Amino acid sequence: MRTESGLRFVRIARRAFIAAALGVALLPMGATPVAAQPRPGLEIRLPDPAFRATDGPLVRLLGAVSERELRELLDHGFPIRVHYRIELWTKTGWFDDLRGSEEWDVLIRFDPLRRSYGVARIVGDQVTPLGEFGQHAEAVQAAERPYRSRLVAPRGKRAYYLGVVDIETLSLSDLEEVERWLRGELRPAVRGERNPGTALGRGLRSLATHLLGSESRHYETRSGTFKP
Repeated sequence: MRTESGLRFVRIARRAFIAAALGVALLPMGATPVAAQPRPGLEIRLPDPAFRATDGPLVRLLGAVSERELRELLDHGFPIRVHYRIELWTKTGWFDDLRGSEEWDVLIRFDPLRRSYGVARIVGDQVTPLGEFGQHAEAVQAAERPYRSRLVAPRGKRAYYLGVVDIETLSLSDLEEVERWLRGELRPAVRGERNPGTALGRGLRSLATHLLGSESRHYETRSGTFKP
């Protein structure tokens, strides 16, 4: 049986798609266009040289979550998942060696009734709320807070970090999983274990992609080589 919140979400999504089809801007009432942003990208900042054998790097995504297409989807009920993967490599002879990796997620969700954005970081099974915000810019700032990786390079080895970030909007079929996440239950949708969903969910997701553009982003970067 479809819940009241699920039906409300479908109505909001339908209005969004109709507005997009008619060429109507999808900004909330009274909102102003998003200011120009620097080129989106992923940043890996190495610790100071004295701490590179004890601390991991600071990892930060800049400017990507605030892109117009992602904001339009977010404001009309599609939660955004930002998935990070950081790898530590050492250089030894002809081939580089993978010494370890770390993954985590940042989830952003808009509540149309409360007119607020919720942001949280998920590392393994640990959920860290980053706050509830009334403004989109505040939610973006929270979502893009630097995170210090726990990957530490071994002493005496030439090493570097490789980072990958994937951003995607969750489909209607994932909405129930997001609500379970908010209640503190297990979260298949935000941990990459996809739910096949219903035909309606898949259809609306495809329509959103067609009308509003690609709902996914991919960024990669590599730190400089260093020796702790």
